[in-house]
Amino acid sequence: MAAGEVVRTLPAGHPSLAHGFPSPAGTLVVLGPAGGVLVPPTAAGPVTFGRNTAEVSVPVGEDDRRVSRRHGVLEHDRDRWWVRATGKVPLRLPESRLLFTGADPVPLPPGYLPLYVHGSRGREHVLEVRVADGSPVVPAAAAGGLRARERLVFAVLGQSFLRWEARPRPLPLLRAADQLLRLDPAGAWSPAAVGVVVEQVRARFHPGAADGSLLEALLAAAVLVPPDLALLSGSSGDGGVDWTQATTGR
Repeated sequence: MAAGEVVRTLPAGHPSLAHGFPSPAGTLVVLGPAGGVLVPPTAAGPVTFGRNTAEVSVPVGEDDRRVSRRHGVLEHDRDRWWVRATGKVPLRLPESRLLFTGADPVPLPPGYLPLYVHGSRGREHVLEVRVADGSPVVPAAAAGGLRARERLVFAVLGQSFLRWEARPRPLPLLRAADQLLRLDPAGAWSPAAVGVVVEQVRARFHPGAADGSLLEALLAAAVLVPPDLALLSGSSGDGGVDWTQATTGR
């Protein structure tokens, strides 16, 4: 990407773009774990992302060889932003749509959109994208609403919600406890222990809500965000992501 003076960089650890970003309409903001960029539509050149930090605008999956050195491109054309896949593993868009290398680029809607790369050992790499649309910014302090133990539990329970799957469902408590034991063997996890954490969070955020509604509320308030999937690294997850619901491209 041609880095003119209008292009800004974002540091590692920047708050999730699910909180919003104050910038003029049409501005593209892209964020990965190692940082990101803010690009007005007038800036020259595409935004690239992938494993090779020396070759791309925004690194993602740097330590995972299943992620391509240059895995995708975001480009401005015809008054909007588009995403194109260039990696050996397809990009996954919300609702389990796949975008393959060689397929036509897909237009990005205004607002927030996570993009996913399914890595090795069940890892899920998240690239956050936001096309500014004037939406209000949610204070990043809201992310502090979950304690570390609670965030781990809800990342496990709500992993299909964090992946923006077409028909997300909470993971059953028995399966959640099994995965939590693998992620945190010292946590003394059992279905009852998971249930206690869920009830504590429910009482604070959405009393009386069903588990699915509680998870939707946490995501809507950006208390739980797609990058929380990183907490599941090293786990085989819930048996794998079903990528057959719908596809984009070949």
